Amino acid sequence: MERYRVAKEVGDGTFGTVWQAINKQSGEVVAIKKMKIKYYSWEECLNLREVKSLRRLNHPNIIKLKEVIRENDTLYLVFEYMECNLYQLMKKRGKPFTEVEIRNWCFQIFQALAYMHQRGYFHRDLKPENILVTKNILKIADFGLAREASSKPPFTEYVSTRWYRAPEVLLQSSVYDFAVDMWAMGAIIAELFTLCPLFPGSSEADEIYKICSVIGPPNRNSWAKGLQLADAIKFQFPQLASVPLSLLIPSASQDAVNLISSLCSWDPSRRPTSVEVLQHSFFQPCFYIPPSPRVRLSVGAPKTSPSVIMKGVLESEAARRYSLDFLSNARMSSNLSFTNVNESSRTGVQRNIKMSHQENKNERFDTNDIKPYRHQPAARNTPGYSRMTCNVVEKLAHLTVSPNRDSHIAGKAPNLNLRPAREPSQLVTQPPALKSGIWHGRTALLGRPNDIPAARCYHARKVAG
Repeated sequence: MERYRVAKEVGDGTFGTVWQAINKQSGEVVAIKKMKIKYYSWEECLNLREVKSLRRLNHPNIIKLKEVIRENDTLYLVFEYMECNLYQLMKKRGKPFTEVEIRNWCFQIFQALAYMHQRGYFHRDLKPENILVTKNILKIADFGLAREASSKPPFTEYVSTRWYRAPEVLLQSSVYDFAVDMWAMGAIIAELFTLCPLFPGSSEADEIYKICSVIGPPNRNSWAKGLQLADAIKFQFPQLASVPLSLLIPSASQDAVNLISSLCSWDPSRRPTSVEVLQHSFFQPCFYIPPSPRVRLSVGAPKTSPSVIMKGVLESEAARRYSLDFLSNARMSSNLSFTNVNESSRTGVQRNIKMSHQENKNERFDTNDIKPYRHQPAARNTPGYSRMTCNVVEKLAHLTVSPNRDSHIAGKAPNLNLRPAREPSQLVTQPPALKSGIWHGRTALLGRPNDIPAARCYHARKVAG
């Protein structure tokens, strides 16, 4: 921590305090989150949901975790610095945002959600306070409650802030998925139009009452599973008439109203996915092509020819190009490099993990980085190279080496250094393992997330209007 000079405190939460700081060496402004809980081993630090998820997620609209520092049993998370959050932006706003602004902002968030959901994570705590803003760039932050979809239920009942909590979670369902993020985004979009929360409940029961007063109570056709959940906890939905969203959000277009209505559906299976939302007519002015699924090559798998790789590079670049100007300069990175630190038995020694977000060619491609195709000689793993090697080995196997030192062949045979072809498993470069229990260089080392801590306490904020 000696490399950073703390400037001011920018936030205080249940689990940590956030400070604005300056790197003394580079002059870069960063945000440092000091955790309030003590951590006595690196395993505890690396098993944190926020650390594990952000190490695996690298997207222009997801906050970057730059460094993890443990000093005197205190954990510090160093993030890129953002000017404010979306709630602060709405609070300072004197008049409603334009639909163009809302469309551009939500387009960025849904792109991050599509990336996150495709990789098996859902946030579970989306709210305006956890969406950070710098100029026209928005980024999702606070992954303390993020969870992998592959995790086995039951899930924790208390997740997101009450005003943005999905009905299935309010009814204490132990099984839910990405749809909880989509419900939260529907409430956030409505709040961006009106600058007032759509469902400002004061308790779980009042939250359901607020939802029923807007979209009406569910029935067996709209959400039979919800009625079963309500019966299990002996809860009865208030019988209220629904109100058209076009009356509650008069400044929103019909496309925006339709999108909010679909996102705020009782049945989670009827809510659109993040990829489907990006293809909604509301985002028609924006350009988006969903990314192709990632293909993981197993050890020993056949390699792809250079021409096919170059074709895939060009297609991937065309598919990932953003139409918004403020997204054109954002670069996605996923390579992580870790600082090797000396382990010491004495307490108080600083141990850190640096994360240098470099360009990953497999994740995203820049047209400036694509060089003209040039013919290259066959690589070792190509069929032509294998046949050539086999022919040489066969010819050398039939050679008869004379014991005479003056023999022409005998003079050259000792200089031949024939090495067997390397196995495919040897061609895979493994990162060097750091010992002393700091970092072992394996992403597979991280297990499943631990159970969510106790319910988080949020300070009640005033409702505009």
